[in-house]
Amino acid sequence: MLSPDQAKDRCEALIRRALSAGAEAADAVYVANSSESVTVRLGSLEDVERSESEHVGLRVFAGGGSASIGSTDLGDGALDELASRAVAMARLAPPDPFAGLADEALLMRSAPVDLDLDDGAATEPAQLRRTAQEVEEAALAVAGVTNSNGGSAGASRSVFALSTSHGFSGGYAASGHSLSASVVAGEGGAMQRDYAWRSTRHADDLPTAAEIGREAGERSVRRLSPGRLRSGSMPVVFDPRIGGSLVGHLIAAMTGSSIARRASFLLDRDGAKLFDSAVTILDDPHRLRGLRSRPFDGEGLLTAPRALVDKGHLTGWLMDAAAARQLGQTPTGHAARGGSGAPHVTTGNVTLAPGTLTPAELIADIADGVYVTELIGSGVNGVTGDYSRGASGYRIVNGEIAGPVAEFTIASNLIDMFAALVPANDLEIQHGIDVPTLRIDGMSIAGD
Repeated sequence: MLSPDQAKDRCEALIRRALSAGAEAADAVYVANSSESVTVRLGSLEDVERSESEHVGLRVFAGGGSASIGSTDLGDGALDELASRAVAMARLAPPDPFAGLADEALLMRSAPVDLDLDDGAATEPAQLRRTAQEVEEAALAVAGVTNSNGGSAGASRSVFALSTSHGFSGGYAASGHSLSASVVAGEGGAMQRDYAWRSTRHADDLPTAAEIGREAGERSVRRLSPGRLRSGSMPVVFDPRIGGSLVGHLIAAMTGSSIARRASFLLDRDGAKLFDSAVTILDDPHRLRGLRSRPFDGEGLLTAPRALVDKGHLTGWLMDAAAARQLGQTPTGHAARGGSGAPHVTTGNVTLAPGTLTPAELIADIADGVYVTELIGSGVNGVTGDYSRGASGYRIVNGEIAGPVAEFTIASNLIDMFAALVPANDLEIQHGIDVPTLRIDGMSIAGD
């Protein structure tokens, strides 16, 4: 794996080759990753995985057309061939009036403060195995746990670099560390499974193996002997672990490409009030050690914090350069790149701001409702906003969490769900999208 500076040099060299081959404009990306993980099951080594990948991608514009091509061979001869083939492909491609590099005036000229994404730690396989054993042992020690799907520990490091023909060149490295456990409680047909996991940039930020293992075990035991829900309309409360998926549906509908294709349930709602005025959703790509932090986007634009929803109001679309041209607007610094292909839209670290009520206060007036801890399936229509997911969790009876329930479906429309959403005050920063406990009244339940 190259260093960020070496990766930038390779990208710049590929750009020079593309221009020499006849490209009118071009950008090049370098994407590399190395990772290692160890899984232990019932005290024995179950699996060891190690992967290394290194890829360079080139996008060129010539004669009104564009083409993208990639290679895992970074040698000079391979780059020569890559450039010539990409230009030949672009000249044969149909014209695309929206394709092209981002406006030069928008390029990042100075990086934000160091985002501290790489801890430089080298984790030995033996240490990963010890940690995997510790997390599984902690889960198996919980009374009621009867079996294990395994405890896992992993470490990774990645490098990303981007160069363009109109003056941008940047790169950065990031580390990753993860820990998880998945165990089974109960016997025979009454068995229930659950899990716990965390992922961080720095190893020092991970919870202990004992904490993760204990959480996995306790979650599994709490799910034993689930009952069934009656069908009808009732309040639904989303556990923070799965509530972030609702914000994910919002983000997908906010992408400029979806709006340009008129394939979003948010069409014609720019600036509209979707949520209660107490709801604000923030995107921060500059959070120190953030899982989705990055100094620049996939087109060389400076990333910046912004509100996606401000006091209940939608603040606009998330756009790469192509979508911005289609919509007659300005790109927002949300472009992302893989090893090949055109940019797509992604966000940084997203949080739904906490409310004022504790989770206990949030559910105190619910006489009959459900607390959802797991969602199943993908029944969400991004065009209409219709929402239907299989679920499991716990009954809420007279303001208290009661016994587990399973095999039911929750349904509504995302527009209605957003309008009814009320957040608790228990926000914790753990993932790429973080939310507190969320309550939505009036959802349809299909049970018995």
